[in-house]
Amino acid sequence: MLVRTRIASNKSPWLARTKPGEIYTVPVSHGEGRFFASEELIRKLAENGQIAAQYVDVDGRPSMDVRANPNGSVLAVEGITSPDGRIFGKMGHSERAGRGLYKNVSGRYDMGMFASAADYFR
Repeated sequence: MLVRTRIASNKSPWLARTKPGEIYTVPVSHGEGRFFASEELIRKLAENGQIAAQYVDVDGRPSMDVRANPNGSVLAVEGITSPDGRIFGKMGHSERAGRGLYKNVSGRYDMGMFASAADYFR
């Protein structure tokens, strides 16, 4: 399955080649497991720029609809970071995008995540 995710924060070095608001098409293979946190923690993560990516609908809005957010993650959170941004956890499988795949599905697939990390750790 392919979903759309929107970069909410590029505070992480893993996302240095992205800009907030950009939308990427990401392969997923889950329906179980989801991001869940209290309203207080979610508010804190958002204030700190730690919500890195969210599942979005075709109009680019965060969505709780199962077609856009297949696991029902709270606030449509797809990825979060540690406070300093160096640790990045996400549900989608960006590593499963590559040249020649998904030719019949339009979208932007490569968020430059691995190249950004290589730049940072050099």
